[in-house]
Parts: sequence; C-alpha cells; structure tokens
Amino acid sequence: MNQTICALSTAPGTGAIAVIRVSGPEAITVCDRLFFPHTAGKDLFSQPAHTVVHGSIRHHNEWIDEVTVSLFRAPHSFTGEHTVEITCHGSPYIQQQILQLLIGKGCRLALPGEFTQRAFLNGKMDLSQAEAVADLIASSSAASHRLAMNQMRGGFSRELLQLRSQLLNFTSLIELELDFGEEEVEFADRIQLNRLALMIRKQLSHLVQSFSMGNAIKNGIPVVIVGETNVGKSTLLNHLLNEEKAIVSEIHGTTRDVIEDVVNIRGISFRFIDTAGLRDTGDEVEILGIERTYQKIQQATIVVWMIDATQFSEKIESIAEKIIPKTRDKQLIITINKIDRISAEEKQVLEEEFLPQIPAKRIYLSAKYRQNTEALETALLEAASLPKLDGNDFIVTNVRHYEALSKALESVRRVEMGLQQGVSGDFVAQDIRECMHYLGEITGEISADEILGNIFRNFCIGK
Repeated sequence: MNQTICALSTAPGTGAIAVIRVSGPEAITVCDRLFFPHTAGKDLFSQPAHTVVHGSIRHHNEWIDEVTVSLFRAPHSFTGEHTVEITCHGSPYIQQQILQLLIGKGCRLALPGEFTQRAFLNGKMDLSQAEAVADLIASSSAASHRLAMNQMRGGFSRELLQLRSQLLNFTSLIELELDFGEEEVEFADRIQLNRLALMIRKQLSHLVQSFSMGNAIKNGIPVVIVGETNVGKSTLLNHLLNEEKAIVSEIHGTTRDVIEDVVNIRGISFRFIDTAGLRDTGDEVEILGIERTYQKIQQATIVVWMIDATQFSEKIESIAEKIIPKTRDKQLIITINKIDRISAEEKQVLEEEFLPQIPAKRIYLSAKYRQNTEALETALLEAASLPKLDGNDFIVTNVRHYEALSKALESVRRVEMGLQQGVSGDFVAQDIRECMHYLGEITGEISADEILGNIFRNFCIGK
C-alpha cells in the first residue's frame, strides 16, 4: 500500500471523456509534475481537498490533452489515501499517453479491484460493502441495483455486527464462569441466552432462505419456455428479446438445443430459456435436446407452457402428464398462442373442454403479431412474487455470504441444543465463538489473504 497506483476507471475504448484514477501516498506529487493549471496559483499542492482544477497534461512542453483534475486528500477519499482523478478526452491514444506518463513518474498500474481493496484495508468500508461495489457495477435491473445499494450502505453489515456483539457478551460471561469452575457460579443467564439463540437462529434462517430469491434477482429469474414443436416458442423468445436470437422455421424440430438470454421486464431481470420442442422423434440430436428441456424445467422458477391454439388435440393430455409433475414446486403459466387464427367460438371450446383440468394461469396471445404479450409480462411479474424492497431489506445475493451464514446457523443450532441438554459451558462457548467467526468472515473482521484475493480479482481494473 506504499505504492501509488493508477488505472483507467471508465470503460476502455473511445468515448466523449475518460477518467484516470491515481491513488497512494505520492498521487498528488506525481500528478502535479504533469499537470499545468490554466489559472496561476492553482497547482495541486496548494488546492484544498474536494476541488476541481482546469488545466492541461504536458510532456516536455508538448500538450497531451486539456483536462480537469479532481483532488481528494487522505483520509477523505474512496480509498482513504490521497487520490487524484484526471478527466480527459476519451481518445484511447490520450488515455494511453497519460497512463504512460504516470508510470514514468513512479506509479504502477492497479490490479483488478485494487482501489476497492485499499478502501477496505483502510477501513473505509467492510468486506461485504466492498463486494456490493462489484454487484452495483454489474446490476442490470432496478431490483438488483436496489439490493446492491442497500448492502453498500452498510445496513447488512450493521445487522451482522449487532448479532455478533450480543453473542460476544454472552460468550464472555460463559468463559468467565469457567475461571470460577470450582465455585459453580453462573454469570450468564441460560434462559436469556436461549432466547437470544432462538432470535439469532430465526434471523439467520431468514437470511439463508432469502438467498434463492436474492440469487434470482441478481442473475435473473429463470423462466423456461416449453411445448411441442412449432407452437411459437422461438417467436415468443425473439419478441421478448427484441432480436432474432432463435431461428424460426415451419420445419419441426428446428430448435434442438437450449437458447438463453436475459430480459429486463419493468425493473426485474428474467433469464428466458427456449427449449427443444416436445415430440416423439428418432433423431438422436433432437432427443438430446428434449432431454435437456426436462432438465431445464427442474432448474426453472417459472415454466411457460406454450400451446398452439390451432393444433389443440387430445395430445395435450399426454404432454400434460409429462410436464405437470415436474412443475409441482414451480410457477406454471399456460400460453395459448396463435389466437389470431381461431374464432371466439373455438376459444370457448378450448376453455370449456381442454383447459379446466390444468390448474394454472392462462394467457391467450399471438407471438407473431405481438398481441396480448403485455399480459404475459404481467403474469411473469406476478409469478416471480418478489417482495417490495426498501432500505431496511436484507436479502443475500452472494454465495460466500450464503455459505458463511449457513455455517453460522449450524453453530447457533448447536448452541440451542447444548443449552437444552445442559452441556458444559466450554462447549457452548465454543459453538458461540464459531457462530461469531462465520459472521465475522462476511464483514471481513476475520479474513484470509486467499479470500481477499479471490474476491478482488473478480473486480474490473480501475475499481
């Protein structure tokens, strides 16, 4: 951390402007050697923190670019170090020239996530907040953005720290009892400790259970589109994606493999999966595709079963026998496609004779002409049944957090069991310490270099 680092913090390539970030003990000194203010007396050394200065970057009196420089003095910066941000024109040549000049003056290129890592090491944020920075950058929907913002603001960390503090008080009292073992004194109220363990178990259990929802929000709620061949599955997918992602053909069995893409519908990300059409076939490749269809049904949260309104027949019952058992724990939506090609009387026959036995929401639409597809979008949002999130909601989206919380939950369950069975205080204290350990892993109070390396190497360079 004694080295001064630099990197491009905006996306690489040509743009209107680019931002180059410099952080470290020599950040102001290095930049002052290259920066020439357009107003006398505006050199970087003389400027207060949180100011922006207009000037130019030059090398041997050769102008490289006209820039603005933002100045942040330690510890009041993102990293907690002296930090300078140079805003230049977005030419890749200009960006490269400025970076080379900075390196020539003593900087080195930053590693992926090194600015955020320094913020963590300098106490500007804890580890879960640092991870939320990466989630915020990667957020692609209003829901995932809201979750990342909640975590980055530290609410989740404060919740865990409060739990950890309560456990610390009790384990201290229990360990104090061990020092007076021969006198058989009891400092820790076992009834109160049991209540605390119950409360913590409920909170941890809620957080662990929230991971499936948080993961879906972060990566997109998986929606699989299934049905017979040529019912319009690929046409619907192309409409939802607003691009020709899947090949559409009158030939049966055109889609033989799984096609996936993510769509943002009213602030929620859905990961749509188009599958091979279900039918009896001797084609080995198509059979493999159909097998994958059933696998994807198992992995999905929502199943959209598409039926051709013009080809409605008794075969639907045999298809239903294959699909319905696999959707017992899923949200099932039946879409009857090609309604532009049937009469109102034919639609009534479908409603009265074929569909009453299938307990699922039904949407009539025309994927080709985009009729009533808004109703499908509404049905998908209802099926997702996401809770309304506010600043006090804590939903786990990170696999590392989920694993640590699961282990903490196991530990607190052992505390409860130990208290009920009247086991020795030293065993109860050990289980409490384990629970505290796993909670501390999330916030970074307990961390290993290997864990930190794994986390920050997944960041983009410049952040």
